[in-house]
Amino acid sequence: MEKINSAERFNEVINSNGAIVIFDTTWCPDCRRLEMFIDDIIANHNQISWHSIDKDEFPEFAEKYNVMGIPSLLYYKGGEKLGHLHSANAKSPEEVNEFLEGLGI
Repeated sequence: MEKINSAERFNEVINSNGAIVIFDTTWCPDCRRLEMFIDDIIANHNQISWHSIDKDEFPEFAEKYNVMGIPSLLYYKGGEKLGHLHSANAKSPEEVNEFLEGLGI
């Protein structure tokens, strides 16, 4: 999973043909829990690109896309946010897989 390190790269990613962006931080315990199982999910859903962005480094994007909690998974395609899995519902592989299935990914 690529870590987004610039506003330019974030805009490239969200304008692609399908990408998941995970908003997280270095200090978040739930983000570390997500790391324990996300690699298997990425391997099973590799038809889209996967990226992470530190919410603390880019608060303007978190605010613009209503990221209130972390980790949050957002699905973008062609510059449009088409899905948002809020932090409270991103605590297990089952919840993340259900979100992706609901998007048809």
